[in-house]
Amino acid sequence: MWEMLQYEFLQNAFLAGIMIAGIAPVIGVYLVLRRQSLMADTLSHVSLAGVAVGSLIGTYPMVTAMIAALIGAVFVDTLRRSFRAYSELSIAILMSGGLASAVVLMSFNKGASRGFTSYLFGSIIAVSTTDLLVMAGVVALCALFFWFFWRPMYVLTFDEETAQVSGVPARALSLAFSLLAGLVVAVSMPIVGVLLVSSLMVLPAAISLRVSRGFTMTVWVAVVTGLACVLGGLTASYQLDIPPGGTIVLLLLAVLVVVLVVKRVFSLGASRMESNAKVVNGKTVEER
Repeated sequence: MWEMLQYEFLQNAFLAGIMIAGIAPVIGVYLVLRRQSLMADTLSHVSLAGVAVGSLIGTYPMVTAMIAALIGAVFVDTLRRSFRAYSELSIAILMSGGLASAVVLMSFNKGASRGFTSYLFGSIIAVSTTDLLVMAGVVALCALFFWFFWRPMYVLTFDEETAQVSGVPARALSLAFSLLAGLVVAVSMPIVGVLLVSSLMVLPAAISLRVSRGFTMTVWVAVVTGLACVLGGLTASYQLDIPPGGTIVLLLLAVLVVVLVVKRVFSLGASRMESNAKVVNGKTVEER
């Protein structure tokens, strides 16, 4: 592995992977607990339209992707409040609109198909020094947000009405979180790709929720899982010459399957031991 790091593009890829894996699972835990798992998918489709705009007008694509993701985050939060009884409707509206816009815009730039492929599925050579600086800025912003609003976000995540009664600016905080999620989605594209970026948020959270007790532990386990799978996926991607996004997601899925199987085995073992104990106790009672 150390021999790989002599190449600058791999250094960039691993630094980017560490930064993204350090913050994306945190966002994912909140999204899962707030029943907004598909929000990352929606914002990724919207940000793809931003990439298409950037390529079309000759601008740095990540900037236009971030702008599109921010606009999409505002719309998601607004529509979610407008359709409270059908909260998933906002996701469907934005996802279809974002993807349709991206398809139409891409048709105007025939020569950019190869570049779009790296944004769709991720590319180990796609991370530039400029990308790293932008990612570092987004990660720093997320760190500051959670440093100051960890407790209010915790209350908001589990009970929005209680948060409002407690004096938490629920609407502004929810919007700020949606904007952060949009930024993280946009800067994650070079590593994981637009089509798989939501998996980097949701799968570590799903794994962590099966093995952790308590909110803080859930967040830390999700981050550690994300880091391990991102680093392992990038290494395997280089060695096997396969897309990093798919490799990372397959690793996360493999870990999730192992966790579910192990939990099931332990659950069956515990149930069997409990049944045996009841039988033994029943015989003891009869003998008495």
